[in-house]
Amino acid sequence: MTETTPRPPLPDRLSIDPRSPHHLAAVFEHEVGIRLNDKERLDVEEYCISERWVKVPAGKTLDRKGNPLMIKLKGKVEAFYR
Repeated sequence: MTETTPRPPLPDRLSIDPRSPHHLAAVFEHEVGIRLNDKERLDVEEYCISERWVKVPAGKTLDRKGNPLMIKLKGKVEAFYR
């Protein structure tokens, strides 16, 4: 099966939150994968390749607005299309 739509280049910083200025809807039309320190992470909410960090939810903890509380993990970050 061949794809007819070209994939946009992955940005240096990307967020899944549509309210974020780093959210690009065109990228999410394709499945994106993230590796942190050579291990694939499935729970990444936001990443930055140049600053070498990802943000992931801190368990089931919520902030006062009802959004998941995020923690920042640092290391080697790689983004790719699956």
